[in-house]
Amino acid sequence: MSEKFMIGALAKRAKCKVQTIRYYEDIGIMPAALRAANNRRIYTDSHLERLTFIRHSRELGFSLDDIRALLSLSDVPDQTCADIDTIARNHLAEVNEKISSLMVLKAELERMVTACAGGSVSDCQIIKLLSDHRLCQNHGQD
Repeated sequence: MSEKFMIGALAKRAKCKVQTIRYYEDIGIMPAALRAANNRRIYTDSHLERLTFIRHSRELGFSLDDIRALLSLSDVPDQTCADIDTIARNHLAEVNEKISSLMVLKAELERMVTACAGGSVSDCQIIKLLSDHRLCQNHGQD
């Protein structure tokens, strides 16, 4: 028999906020909970599994639209997983793009910090570089 949870217990087990669960219900990626006679929400193990899936997907940076698509695809277990693979590969490509951008950002910040001689603010190279974008090494690349 499936375990039953009130919303607070579900939030605690899934390590999220009650408001997050309500939001996921409102946007339709969490199924609506059953209601007790006192109108309190009652959740089951399947709600916990779905919420855990959503939370893990969010931690990996998947968008809510991607999660909605993944959940929809997972609801039909006999179909091919090609669409799921495509979603994951597209997300990986986005992550790789972000990493590349962050590497450029890191290099520029390292250059700025290295240029700082620790003198007075009037001679601060960091302030000068931040004030004049033309002095940045990646100027014109954004």
